[in-house]
Amino acid sequence: MGEERATVLQSESLLVREGAGENSSSVTTTLVLSTFVAASISFGVGYIAGYTSPTQSVIMEDLGLSIAEFSLFGSLLNLGSILGALVSGKTVDLLGRKGTMWVLYIFYIVGWLAIAFAKVPWLLDVGRLLLGFSNGIAGYLLPVYLAEITPKNLRGRFTAGVQMMAILGLSTMYIVGPFINWRILALIGIIPSLVQLPLLIYIPESPRWLVNVGREEEFETVLRSLRGKKANVFEEAASIKDYTDSLKRLSGGGMLDLFQPKYYHSLIVLQHSGGSNAYTYYSGVIFTSVGLSKYVGLSTLAVIQMITAIVGASLIDKFGRRALLLVSSAGLCFGSFLTGISFLLQGHHLWSEEARILALISIWVYMGSYQAGMEGIPWVIVAEIFPINVKGAAGSLAGLTGNICSWTVSYNFNFLFQWSSAGTFFIYSAICGVCVIFIAKMVPETKGRTLEEIQASLTTSP
Repeated sequence: MGEERATVLQSESLLVREGAGENSSSVTTTLVLSTFVAASISFGVGYIAGYTSPTQSVIMEDLGLSIAEFSLFGSLLNLGSILGALVSGKTVDLLGRKGTMWVLYIFYIVGWLAIAFAKVPWLLDVGRLLLGFSNGIAGYLLPVYLAEITPKNLRGRFTAGVQMMAILGLSTMYIVGPFINWRILALIGIIPSLVQLPLLIYIPESPRWLVNVGREEEFETVLRSLRGKKANVFEEAASIKDYTDSLKRLSGGGMLDLFQPKYYHSLIVLQHSGGSNAYTYYSGVIFTSVGLSKYVGLSTLAVIQMITAIVGASLIDKFGRRALLLVSSAGLCFGSFLTGISFLLQGHHLWSEEARILALISIWVYMGSYQAGMEGIPWVIVAEIFPINVKGAAGSLAGLTGNICSWTVSYNFNFLFQWSSAGTFFIYSAICGVCVIFIAKMVPETKGRTLEEIQASLTTSP
């Protein structure tokens, strides 16, 4: 049976390499519209993530919250994301990629309304939890959907471009958040959902999901609409069908299928917890604690994030996922180390003015590095390397581990910060340093290959 399995997979791997003749340069109206809808969801994800940074002091004052209560509110986004991650794979597999998008909008709208009209802390928390649940599903859904609809030579840029919209949402919150009432900010968060709802009617389902559930007639129609009427999709369609059929014959696609040596490096790519949520959720507090203007700090940070995100998106298909991850994680290590140094100098009343400037630059370095790579590329890799039969289980497990780490960081940051402001960032720097080593040793390169080529190479590797 083992020899038969190896023979079948080797032949499928050869078929994929010889027959994946995508019309790789096609950019159709359907593809652009589908990407726009995904980008709109991504914008909402970033807008949600940045909400607590400019609003912490006013929400605490208006509702009489303590530090512990606001820390709970902030961290509930990650707790909700954990719950969303637990069901993301099965939900996306059961309802389809497009069907899941319809469900997300309900949670987004109800969550923002709960926050906007909250008069008591528990309603505020419920709204944050619902938004986190939506983000937990969206974090898996978006890169998977984009990976499955885009041609191989555009996959990295399209996926990174959509991830960049999350940064735009985050930056928008940083720029306008300090000047708008926190309840109005919550109501503004509903707008992207209202804009996207009518567009959902016109975007297609993932062609690879359609094959996996046996809807082959729709699959060919959708694939042609994504590649263009004049495109020759015969070879690509054949390779997708044959590879999906082989996976169905060889594996049940359950959670246990993930625990094989070929997937070990993939399962833990999101398990770092180097402080990104602390910088994202509480950057306003970090700026004011070091003696900087929150408004100046957040607005300049928004510009830096957008610039580095654009650079990262433009380079991902040229230099590859692995190279950008290495540069990004090294920047996180260096940036958080410099932040720790700035607070150390402040604590000893040394070079106070220089320490403030160092803090500002270090936060730019950290968040710029994060947006250039670690923000979205790990999800791109997860969407690329797992075959369709285990992708749902993989997405749930990757989302679960990543969000548990994120919740730990976001909930404990304020307490760690009170314990030792400098020590907190030195801890983050050490974790990011370990992440650099892990990426260098374990993370594969996936650029320039079809999904079937990537998955077949992992499956047939010793």
